[in-house]
Amino acid sequence: MDARLSEFFRRSGFASRAVGTQESYVLDYRLFFSFLWRAGRSWDEARAEDLENWEDWRLRSRDNPRPIGGAKWVRELAALRLLYEWAAARGFVVASPVRLRTVRTRDGATARVPELAPTDVRSSNVKWLTPRAFRLWRDVGLRGYGSDGRPDDSWRGRNDGRDAAFADVLFASGLRRREAGTLLTVELPDTTEPRRYYSGRIASAVAKHSDRYFYISAAASQSVELYRVSTRAAAVRRAQAEGRYDALAVRWIVQGITRRGEVSWVDEYGERVTASLNRLTDRDRLNLFAETEDGLEPLALWLTETGMPLRYRGWSKVFERASDRCRELGLTVFATPHMLRHSMALRSLVSLHHALDRRLGLTPAERRHYEALYGNVWSMVKDLLGHRSEETTRTIYLEPVRGLQLDSLLNDEEHPDNTELLRRLAERTGLVLDAPAKASE
Repeated sequence: MDARLSEFFRRSGFASRAVGTQESYVLDYRLFFSFLWRAGRSWDEARAEDLENWEDWRLRSRDNPRPIGGAKWVRELAALRLLYEWAAARGFVVASPVRLRTVRTRDGATARVPELAPTDVRSSNVKWLTPRAFRLWRDVGLRGYGSDGRPDDSWRGRNDGRDAAFADVLFASGLRRREAGTLLTVELPDTTEPRRYYSGRIASAVAKHSDRYFYISAAASQSVELYRVSTRAAAVRRAQAEGRYDALAVRWIVQGITRRGEVSWVDEYGERVTASLNRLTDRDRLNLFAETEDGLEPLALWLTETGMPLRYRGWSKVFERASDRCRELGLTVFATPHMLRHSMALRSLVSLHHALDRRLGLTPAERRHYEALYGNVWSMVKDLLGHRSEETTRTIYLEPVRGLQLDSLLNDEEHPDNTELLRRLAERTGLVLDAPAKASE
C-alpha cells in the first residue's frame, strides 16, 4: 500500500465521508488506477489526457461491456477530484488531472466545476411506486407470480420468502439498503404488543450519518418473522448439519448483550471483547454468532441459501433480477432499493398531512392558512428518512412531485383516501409508477 494513499484514506476529507460513499469511491479509485497501470503509469502520474481517455471509455467506448451514465460519472469525477486536489496540495502530484472551469450559478455566484462534467445528467423520472405497483413487482419479480399477479406453478425460486421480506422492510420503513441489509436479529423491534407500527434503532456505524430510530409496519414485521421461522431457519439447520459455522476461521461467539447495547463476545483467538452495538460495522456484523442448543447461528438477519450472512451490496442484484423478470413477462413495473425508500417518503407525507387534518379537524381552507404548521410534516419525514437537512427531503425526494401536483391534490375538497390520492398523483404527473388495479387486486 502506498503510504501517501494510506494517509489520504485516514487523514483527508475522504475520512469524513459516509461509509457508503467511501466504499463507492474506493471502487472508483481501483478502476482508474488499473486503467493507468495498463498504460504504464502509477496513480501519481495521471495526466489530464488520461482522464479524458478514461471518460471516453467509461461513457462511450464499444469495448466497454457496461458503459455508465452521466450521474455515475459525476460521482467518479468527485472521487478523483477529492484525491488529486489533496495530493496536489501536498506536492505528491504536479497538478490534478481533473481540470476545472468557472460557471455561474442561478443566484449569480460563480463556482468551479470539472471540465469533463456532463451537461446531460438525468436520472429516471420515476422514483416512486404506488402500493399496488410495489405489490405487483414484489409478487412477480421476487415471489415468482405470473403476470396476472397469481402464483406460477413453474416458479423454482428458493429465496422468495427472504427477498420479499427484505423488500417489505424497505417499502415500509424507508431504510437504506445498507441499513436494512445489516440488521441483526437482536435489533428487530419487539412485536409482542399489537400495534400498527413498531420502532427499532439503526446503529451509527451502518447509518449514513448517525444512529436513529426507524419505524416498520406490523405487516412488514410479520413478513420478516415468517422468513425467520421458515427459509432462514432451514438455511441455518443445513449449515449446522454441514459444519459450516464450526469451520469458519473468524467467528465471534456472543456471550451477552446489555440493555445499553454493549456486546461481549469471544473472538477467533479466544479473547473476550466488549464493544457497543452502535459501533459495529457491516463487516463486524458478519462475524457475530450466537450459541444455541443446536449449534452456532449467525446474528445477521439476512442469510444466503448456505446459511451464511448475506453482504448488503448483494441486494442490488436481487432487485435487478426481479425487475428483469417483470420486463420479460411484459410488465412495466420495476424497482430499486432507493425507489422503495422514495416511495415510503411520499406515502408518509400524504399520510401525515391527512392525520393532522383528522386530529385538528382542519378544512381545506384552514389547511392552506396553517401552511407554516405543515413544515412539521416535512420535518417528520426528514427524521424518518434520516436526513440531516429538511431541504434534502424537499428537494431531492419529494419536491419534484410536490411542486407539480401534490399541493392541489392535498387541498382537494373531496378528501380522497391515501390510496386514491397516490393513484391520481401517478396518473397526473407520470412520475409515480402505478399498476392496473386488476393486476394486483
